[in-house]
Amino acid sequence: MRKASLIAILFWGGALLITGCASTSTMNDEGSSSGLVFEREIEPFTITDSLGEAYRLPFQGGFNVPRPQFADLDNDGDQDMFVQEESGRVIHLENTGTAAEARYTWRSSAWKGLDTGEWYRIVDFDQDGDMDVLTEERFSYIRFYRNDGTLEEPNFVAAVDTLLDATGTPIFADRQNIPHIVDIDCDGLLDLFIGRVTGTITRYESVGDDENGVPRFRFVTDRWEDIEIVGENVSLHGANTMNFADVDQDGDLDLFWGDFFEAGILLIRNLGSCASPSLRSEPVSWPMNDPVATSGYNAPVLLDVDADDDLDMVFGVLGGAFNANSTTRDNFYLMRQDDEGDFHAETMRYIYDLDVGSESVIKFWDMDDDGDLDMILGNKIEPSNQRTSLMFAFENIGSATAPEFVYHETIDLIKTYHQNPAIADIDADGDLDFLIGKWNKEMALWRNEGSASEYAFTEVEDVYQALTRGQNAAPALVDLDNDGDLDLVAGEASGSLNYWVNQGTAQDPDYLLVSDTWLDIDIGRRSFPTFADLDGDGDQDMVVGSELDGLYFWENVGTPEAFEFAERGTLDVDTQAIASPEFADIDGDGDLDLFIGGISGGIMFFRNTSN
Repeated sequence: MRKASLIAILFWGGALLITGCASTSTMNDEGSSSGLVFEREIEPFTITDSLGEAYRLPFQGGFNVPRPQFADLDNDGDQDMFVQEESGRVIHLENTGTAAEARYTWRSSAWKGLDTGEWYRIVDFDQDGDMDVLTEERFSYIRFYRNDGTLEEPNFVAAVDTLLDATGTPIFADRQNIPHIVDIDCDGLLDLFIGRVTGTITRYESVGDDENGVPRFRFVTDRWEDIEIVGENVSLHGANTMNFADVDQDGDLDLFWGDFFEAGILLIRNLGSCASPSLRSEPVSWPMNDPVATSGYNAPVLLDVDADDDLDMVFGVLGGAFNANSTTRDNFYLMRQDDEGDFHAETMRYIYDLDVGSESVIKFWDMDDDGDLDMILGNKIEPSNQRTSLMFAFENIGSATAPEFVYHETIDLIKTYHQNPAIADIDADGDLDFLIGKWNKEMALWRNEGSASEYAFTEVEDVYQALTRGQNAAPALVDLDNDGDLDLVAGEASGSLNYWVNQGTAQDPDYLLVSDTWLDIDIGRRSFPTFADLDGDGDQDMVVGSELDGLYFWENVGTPEAFEFAERGTLDVDTQAIASPEFADIDGDGDLDLFIGGISGGIMFFRNTSN
């Protein structure tokens, strides 16, 4: 329930080169005259990591559970990339380079508007020469999108919501498993393989099309080749992925298997032939020269990434039984095959974007007092040190109008999760302090005992303020009554807002809780408030990030001294789950640009192009 449509309250004193492209969004104003227009950009300026390497796709948004596939869907002779990170939609990265040297350009975060459920497969399903798409039909069935376009311009139309077998029965496919479609026995008919959580494989074989041109399949067996995958050292079955490829170049298809309870990837060799396959060999850890080990549940794709006539592998780590928090950042592998046939991990960040792990927050501050904005990123849990979360500071070595960021340092002040800093001059001494929200209901105050140009933080109070209930404190410091001191608003896990008025002074704040259900706002879950003068009328407007519904906008239609918030719906910008917004004039053009953190650990950037 979203309340406070119009509420008036008065308060008293007190090897890839990746480029970006853009999409345009406008505000859902519902009566607002702000006229804001935001344009998404993926690579607006250079950001360099701690080793001096530039992020090639800095504002793609991060990956926690990448499920990659490749297909030449523009018929230009090279493989384009498709990645499912979220349920229901697929990211499209066009290869604008060559088959031997990929150059990826972001095209869409919701490719063709297809609802892909929990998985998708790009395959010529009706065998008419162009690629179709199979996806999960909620819940645990199979939807078929037929390509009614051309080789150069595909157009996908939902041909059937649920595939049926030869008896007319819907085919059940566990939604946590990623099936595969291939002609395993070289008879010209596609076979459908569905992994089961029991570790077995169900096989269906095509028997031709129905009257609408939709392929029908005959059930063959629930224990294909008597395969039963049991997790490494745990004797358990689990969610799984599979892929087929002729990795040993003997003319038949071998099986690759990723399992929730398997830290690596299993290879089951085909010891038969193309016409008479036999996959009854013992599963072996892959690659045999140096088996990979991740947190488990790996989704492999085999292709020739460099056009050297052998297969390489790209796989995403979905996170299984071996501590998924450890792979929220390093989870997109390229395994390249050498001349001897061995595979080696070339990178764990095949798409190298700005990614701090999971549930990212972003803030801007002039940390060195040089007149431009520097950047700080926080995460939920640090993958390399899971006893805490961390904050990462990037210095702007460019200018206020042409930023360029380089990694400066990791800020590790307190051992806690979900560190979410509000950065402001809390004691009015001319430098910036930190009020850090934690995973629980507490907020810690760290005062800058250094200077505006060289910070040095000292803890003042571990529990400076606290929520009355709940957890995931998300503080924002703002002068809501224009009395010269900072008031405090904090979001929380429940989706409500908390408001404290500063009844002290700018130098010596004294916070009085006014309401822990401020303005009766309830956005569902995980509220992230931020304040900015978005309409240029001299008072503070409010935007609140949410877990599932994007960014809610409340316009301040009152005055700087007596705020009056009117709900204006949601901003029409793309977001991830657990969206945490931040506004900053990053290009010095006089308007506020938008940055959004989210569940995948990356950042999305939207330039304000209203003027």
